Amino acid sequence: MTTPVTVDVNVFVAAVAGGNDAFHSWPSPPPVRGNLAANVVGILNDAREFSLFLTEHILANVLRVLAEPAPGGYGWAVEPAEQYVELLVEIAEASGGGLIEPGETVTDCPDHEDNRILECAAASGSLLIVSDDTDLISMSPWRGTPVVTSGEFVKRTDAMRRARRR
Repeated sequence: MTTPVTVDVNVFVAAVAGGNDAFHSWPSPPPVRGNLAANVVGILNDAREFSLFLTEHILANVLRVLAEPAPGGYGWAVEPAEQYVELLVEIAEASGGGLIEPGETVTDCPDHEDNRILECAAASGSLLIVSDDTDLISMSPWRGTPVVTSGEFVKRTDAMRRARRR
């Protein structure tokens, strides 16, 4: 049984645009080295403990931020940005999660985009939200659901995997 999880756009973007480490998996991810957002995507790619849920809105924003020119985005060509978005969908489906439609409209956060992340979490029944956004982190636990940073997610997964191997 896997734990349903929602991941913020900023984590998905930082995974491929936030450092030199490409995402990949280890028997247990290093808890404090490299690109922690990339480690999050690598853990989700393992499809061992977590089922990833996404919405069209989340995917559209990942694509927009990667393809938009600087200073608002990273200026990627559209094709590689689309390939990355497709990869995220494949990861979600392989993990037992997938692409879902949000149900209720959430207005708990002053930031419109953060509410879209919360809508995904509510619709999927996520037991964990991963974000490096201070507005979302400050709301933890949101309706009883912890909001953790990339670093916390990686450390907790590492500890869980180490305990299981004993």
